Amino acid sequence: MDLTKLAGALLSSDSVKGLSNLSGVSDSDVTSVLTQALPALLDGAKGQASNKDTAESFASALSDHAKVDTANLSSFLGNVDIKDGAKIIGHLLGSSEDDTVKKVSKKAGVDSDKTATILSAAAPLLMSLLGQQADEDDDKDSGVEALVGALLENVDVTELLTGLLTDNSSSTGKKKKKKKTSGKNNSGNLVGTLLKSLLK
Repeated sequence: MDLTKLAGALLSSDSVKGLSNLSGVSDSDVTSVLTQALPALLDGAKGQASNKDTAESFASALSDHAKVDTANLSSFLGNVDIKDGAKIIGHLLGSSEDDTVKKVSKKAGVDSDKTATILSAAAPLLMSLLGQQADEDDDKDSGVEALVGALLENVDVTELLTGLLTDNSSSTGKKKKKKKTSGKNNSGNLVGTLLKSLLK
């Protein structure tokens, strides 16, 4: 599984803009919330996949979400089921949900209700991306646990995403010469660059 692809899609300009519209907070606040929460969400996915009581239902949920077209993220998030997303967050975070949301809210500097909305809206997209990558993986017999485990193997997600935020913050107010982009938020490209360096 390719963490570069997953994180790049989740933190892409289209995804961030869609979540910003849904939650009513700025693009930078959405990016901050996702950055703070993603390690816990991925760890929760790994836990769901490795628990014998939840592995089968989790694999089934991934399969169902994988069938949803995410090619147009603006359209996907415009029709996202936030109630379903809230249930997903509940499954991924379990008893630590309230505590995790509070911590993410505090670190990101975003209202806890807004934080919960962002996570609930992003959860179906995360499941779809995980499901699609599981479907794409060559080793179909390895199981969801192994697939999700492989996604996180040897990668410090917290350090990685904190580095992304630091890089974004340090570049504000100071323009450097860079290769031309499409003019969109380039957080996805930054994630990809950082991930590739970690996965070498």
